[in-house]
Amino acid sequence: MSTPDKKPDKPSFKDTLNLPKTAFDMRAGLLKKEPAFQERWAKSDLYGRIRAARKGAERFILHDGPPYANGNIHIGHTLNKVLKDMTVRLRTMTGYDAPYIPGWDCHGLPIEQKVMDKLGSKARSMSAIEIRQRCKDYAAKFVALQSEQFERLGILGEFDKPYITMDPAYEAGALDVFARLIEQGLVFRQLKPVHWSLENRTALAEAELEYQDRDDPSIFVAFELKEGLDAVPHHPGDRVALLIWTTTPWTLPANRAVAVHPRHEYSAVHVESPTGPMTLLIATERLDAVRAEAEDWFATADIVGTCRGADLAAGKIAYAHPIEAGRTCPLVEAEYVTLDDGTGLVHIAPGHGTDDYFVGLTYDLDIYCPVQANGTFDETVPEFLQGLRVWAGNPKVIEHLDAAGNLVACKTIRHSYPHDWRSKGATIFRATEQWFIGVDRPLASGDKTLRELALGACEVDENGESDVAFIPEWGRNRMRGMLENRPDWCISRQRSWGLPIPAMFSPQGEPFCTAASVRAISACFESQGSDAWFTLPPEDLLAAYAPHDDPDAPQWLRDALADAANENETREILSTLVKGGDIFDVWFESGSSWNAVALQRGLVDELPVDLYLEGSDQHRGWFQLSLLPALGAMGCPPYKTVLTHGFINDADGKKMSKSLGNTVDVQQQLTKRGADILRLWCASQDYHNDDRCSDSLIAQCEDTYRKIRNTLRFCLGSISDYDPATDAAEPEAHSVDLWMRMELHQLTHTVREAYDRYEFHRASRAIYEFCTIQASSVYMSAVKDRLYCELPNAPRRRATQGVIREMVITLVKLLAPILPHTCEEVWDHIPHRGEDWPDSVHLALLPEVDMEMLHFAQDLTLNPADFMNVPERALAVGPGWIWERMLDLRGEALLKLDTLKVEQGVKKPLDAEVVFTVPSNRPGLQTIIEQYLSELEDLCGVGYARMEVGPAREELKVDVDVRDTRELYDACARSWKRRPDVGSDPAHPTLAARDAQAVRQLRDA
Repeated sequence: MSTPDKKPDKPSFKDTLNLPKTAFDMRAGLLKKEPAFQERWAKSDLYGRIRAARKGAERFILHDGPPYANGNIHIGHTLNKVLKDMTVRLRTMTGYDAPYIPGWDCHGLPIEQKVMDKLGSKARSMSAIEIRQRCKDYAAKFVALQSEQFERLGILGEFDKPYITMDPAYEAGALDVFARLIEQGLVFRQLKPVHWSLENRTALAEAELEYQDRDDPSIFVAFELKEGLDAVPHHPGDRVALLIWTTTPWTLPANRAVAVHPRHEYSAVHVESPTGPMTLLIATERLDAVRAEAEDWFATADIVGTCRGADLAAGKIAYAHPIEAGRTCPLVEAEYVTLDDGTGLVHIAPGHGTDDYFVGLTYDLDIYCPVQANGTFDETVPEFLQGLRVWAGNPKVIEHLDAAGNLVACKTIRHSYPHDWRSKGATIFRATEQWFIGVDRPLASGDKTLRELALGACEVDENGESDVAFIPEWGRNRMRGMLENRPDWCISRQRSWGLPIPAMFSPQGEPFCTAASVRAISACFESQGSDAWFTLPPEDLLAAYAPHDDPDAPQWLRDALADAANENETREILSTLVKGGDIFDVWFESGSSWNAVALQRGLVDELPVDLYLEGSDQHRGWFQLSLLPALGAMGCPPYKTVLTHGFINDADGKKMSKSLGNTVDVQQQLTKRGADILRLWCASQDYHNDDRCSDSLIAQCEDTYRKIRNTLRFCLGSISDYDPATDAAEPEAHSVDLWMRMELHQLTHTVREAYDRYEFHRASRAIYEFCTIQASSVYMSAVKDRLYCELPNAPRRRATQGVIREMVITLVKLLAPILPHTCEEVWDHIPHRGEDWPDSVHLALLPEVDMEMLHFAQDLTLNPADFMNVPERALAVGPGWIWERMLDLRGEALLKLDTLKVEQGVKKPLDAEVVFTVPSNRPGLQTIIEQYLSELEDLCGVGYARMEVGPAREELKVDVDVRDTRELYDACARSWKRRPDVGSDPAHPTLAARDAQAVRQLRDA
């Protein structure tokens, strides 16, 4: 049985192709590579070498807002730190000296509460120093943990020398700011109502509040008049009363007056109350609303007369206190009384409200607060309230009023109410002796107040300039609104873990706190830490204090020291002082960081620094509470620019919460995907608004990353045999390489402009779209044939390699701030680097824009008709305009290729040809098509492209036709193109002419 003849093997030309070569992995392997790069950077001191490389350059300082040293970092930390890191890296790569010193906020209630909870009953037998040591250990633990986690994200900075608010040098720097504010006359101590946390038994500042809905009783109460009845129109025999409204019945025991607005009109309304006829005084505009709330009392109401608030106040009206038997209280005027709700008469409790407090000062009312630190009533209230917490007092007060016949109406309402942002418990206003920084006191060095200076720093002048820039701009109005309405800053807290307020008191309780005494104690803290406040006696804390040289020493201290004969007697007198028990609000500590870090560590010689970058909640937090001390102490803002980012919610836009299980665990993401994926997610967010995040949303960035990585890998593989020192070649005038250079410089311009505006999402989007469209879909597809099939040293191929090398270097530099690990890996794999090549991409500078290329790319002033009609004019304009038209022709050809695939089954574009038909009466147009024909062939991805001349016509149009050539031309066995010249070389009958020549030269060589 005979065997059929075997078909001869087709000749292989694979060895003649210039196939891509690179050791750069297709798979990212970030989980292994990133820690290795970070170890390399640490060993080589990359941060230090960057600083050395930029030494002497202009400084750019982003001052880090310190996160709280409590727990693992969360996704909000990640966004914040990555934005900062990208900013610092960008400024460094722009040529600035941009050091980055990370910081941590270590004092305060959350840490103390965690420690106390863990200690439990043991805490009662421990000293303040022992508790503080536990707090210090707790904070140090999480500083180390968070530092490690931030560095794992690729954050580069002085993590070996961060700033820590519990460090002695930092504490001394904060006290220096405090001393300067004292010198300006801004610090004072006063009995004044402040927000008070019942759970934590400490004063709170505005920045420590969050507003939540809460159900409370809404009551209308009649305060019966005892004096001045003639000032109110009423029926003979009627009892006369002032009608007030409150949602805090528990404050009524502290009532000391009722306020009316002097210009509002008030109606005297006769009603039949359950206890008999009565005339109630109500603001006329609120009458209908009140009638709807108290229908039982107002069923037969009629107006007896009206009068103005000023007339009522002049009538020397006094009413019987609704809770405290035997006390009468006055009717007074107050401009803040509104007609938005209530009755137009406001119950005044000076010990329980800021506005009430100022009314109390105006009319010399008792600043009475019967509520103790734990929220219970003291023994000065009626017996039925003593010992009750304020919330439990509400129903008791209502019951008392109802029994007395004074309760006009009562119901439950839901309203927004301030809560402690730490404990989440509702707060109260409570008058206590506290330390304040006054915002409405003129500075000693000028006639403006702190509020005026702060508002002025945020104002935009007639030239559109301002001391402070806001990104986004709406932050300006947000900050201005908060400054306009903020009260004096209560800086004292009643806790152990914090920086002590260095105030002392005489044995009689008179305060002693001058700039000189604070600086003396600051010197002590700098050498021994703030624990010295709890371990040293007053005379040792004040060892550096020279009382006789202190012009601000209080008179009682001067008198006591007048007879001191020597230093020992002076120390003995100082030993009688009593140390205060308050610590600073942690916002004051962190708000003084511009001094303790930026100035004292030499980042800047003078304020302001360039940038503060934090979440949008910091307009009332760190931004504002850094601005006020800087203006008071230094007379200028601490920053030039304030940049804010939004919060991160879950995929449905809901706030993330551990209890809801909708948080994103950063550590899980790092072990699952790597830092560069998380960084790419951060860079892609329009952080001006709140962002959404979930595992699936981060996963989408993996696909984006993969496409970018594949683009970079193609570039590296394409230039493995290209040495710019010996192989450089200029692109031909009509080459797609020139188009790519134009696109590349347009990208550089777009990205650098976005970076300058901190619009990282625009930059990352532009890079991604460039990689997927201009680079991958257009250029790389077009140049594969010349890269693989041309002779290695062919000028056309070398010109393309030169552009690709420029592309990969440009991309890796533009991407380095976003993807530092991946770009370092790419940098390592770029072949043929010169001696002056930096060993890290992070030591390089951002690519510059070739303005000629940018001009070519952007000069699109002619319309398509000009291209068709006057090609000479189009040529004069520049290649950018012409290439727009070439890509239009490509687009039309690709659409027709798709049709050919569907209708005739042409699966490979190389099996087709594209024909461009130009009217015979358009010779200039024919010239242009001829010049660009070979590039159009590669752009369309077909085997062959040619031009035909068609009938003359007035219509200015090039016809594009795509044809199946499977039966017309043979396919080249090397390039797979179907062309009419396949077989034209007898020695290589299966090859096109170009490929036959290439094989001959390669194999003969």
